[in-house]
Amino acid sequence: MLHKPASAADPGRCIQEGDLVVVYEGFDSMKSVWVTAKGNCNNKYGSFAHADWLGKPFGSRATARKGGGWVLLLAPTPELWTSVLRHRTQILYVADIAMVCAMLELRPGAVVLESGTGSGSLTHSLARAVGPTGHVWTYEFHEQRAQMAAEEFRANGLGDIVTVTQLDIEEGGFPERHHGKADALFLDLPKPYKVVPSAARCVRPDGMFCSFSPCIEQVQRTCEALNANGFRDIRTMEVLLRSHEVSRVQLQTDLEAPPAAPAGRKQGRQQQQQQQQQQQQQQGRGAKRSRTESGDGTEQGEAARPASDAAAAAGAASEAEADAPAAAEAASGEAAAGAAAAAGAEEEAAAAPSGGQQQQQQPARQVVSKPVPFGRGHTGYLTFARRVVPL
Repeated sequence: MLHKPASAADPGRCIQEGDLVVVYEGFDSMKSVWVTAKGNCNNKYGSFAHADWLGKPFGSRATARKGGGWVLLLAPTPELWTSVLRHRTQILYVADIAMVCAMLELRPGAVVLESGTGSGSLTHSLARAVGPTGHVWTYEFHEQRAQMAAEEFRANGLGDIVTVTQLDIEEGGFPERHHGKADALFLDLPKPYKVVPSAARCVRPDGMFCSFSPCIEQVQRTCEALNANGFRDIRTMEVLLRSHEVSRVQLQTDLEAPPAAPAGRKQGRQQQQQQQQQQQQQQGRGAKRSRTESGDGTEQGEAARPASDAAAAAGAASEAEADAPAAAEAASGEAAAGAAAAAGAEEEAAAAPSGGQQQQQQPARQVVSKPVPFGRGHTGYLTFARRVVPL
């Protein structure tokens, strides 16, 4: 949907003077701009000269001469036009528009009747669906809105596909020239049930009908009128649009317990040193017990025991002398174990990162999405029905 029929056949061409460009500033910020040789586009990202856009293909990135920001230059489509058009009335957005075009079974060459042109949001999508050989006849009861819509259709290159007429369809119905010639019909009126008899005369057999209503009471009365005027396969649906924001955040699964330190060589070395110390102590006690049991006075009986106190003292001295090497050996073993533990601690500290580095390490950032609480959209009830052959 470019503003010239020639460009519509070649959407990959470069931007020329007089073209309509959709300036993409952000996900929810776009505007339509007509390109002129001396024009400028100013926004919060800077000042953009139209002359810099000429010769660039649609979809290019344009950098501001002042401000250093950038925007995207997009070719206008019905979906983008819905986001940038001037609102004269409430409009249909892409969720409802997509369902309408699909359920009305539109195709190139089809003829569509529309009542309630409004701002022309749906009309652009209807024209693209039936073009280039089909036609959309749209009616608006408000004269000024009908004139403004007709000017926009011509400017956007749809003048040969869309015909706008100022007429109150709700009171007088569709003109007789449309009887039996419409492949599909759409109503966006306060009282669509009043137009159902006229719609039945215009829609050909096996053609589709659709009405958009914000209130369920309108839907109930419309369904009764459809059933009484030869429409079947009547169904009503509500299309809800829910957008999501995708971002990258840090996720931590456990906020209380820090991660356990891995069991390394330091812990195993300490256990081995403790086992060695216990073995050395047991060996020293065993040697002392064996020397005590092998003394000469043990086999002489009770008479030999009090024979000499000096002998007892000498035995105690000899035992102390015998235990001295064992104690020294144990002390040296403990000292060696302490030195080995200290060396292991130094080696472990050198291998592990410092505490500051551990604090600087952060969890990996994960891609998550969350629904947007508020979004652009106006939804209501869509009622579809099929015109059947009368008996």
